[in-house]
Amino acid sequence: MVCVDMGSITESLFESELFGHEKGSFTGAAGMRKGRFELADGGILFLDEVGELSLRMQAKLLRVLDGYGYMRVGDSRERHSDFRLISATNRPLFDMIQHGLFREDLYFRIKSGVIETLPLVKHREDIPLLVRNYLYEIGHRKKAEYMITGKAMGQ
Repeated sequence: MVCVDMGSITESLFESELFGHEKGSFTGAAGMRKGRFELADGGILFLDEVGELSLRMQAKLLRVLDGYGYMRVGDSRERHSDFRLISATNRPLFDMIQHGLFREDLYFRIKSGVIETLPLVKHREDIPLLVRNYLYEIGHRKKAEYMITGKAMGQ
């Protein structure tokens, strides 16, 4: 699984990050670098905060998702990558479409299975279970045991 925080990628770095680049293709490109599409080949590509993409970046992403391929920056060879896509956002994409901020064709391409989650404030009863699970996971990795008091849990 290859994870990409789309909100942290600037428009100027978008192609290099997702498509990769060849050595010498721009100042600072000291070597060849595979992009996220190539790294995800045969696996899963998780695009977090997909609602943060500019319309220009959305168009480039859609082209790849439609099967047209991509080229590393500074390369002339078209590449294709076979991956499953998972995307997430905290923004109302349908509302963004209505305001011209998100491409409708990209929306319908990525929305095949939508899972909406409520913020924890709407289901506080899950918080103790989540906290205990995280403490168990952290303790298991560090070979230690962590506990939380009932007072800290608000009980």
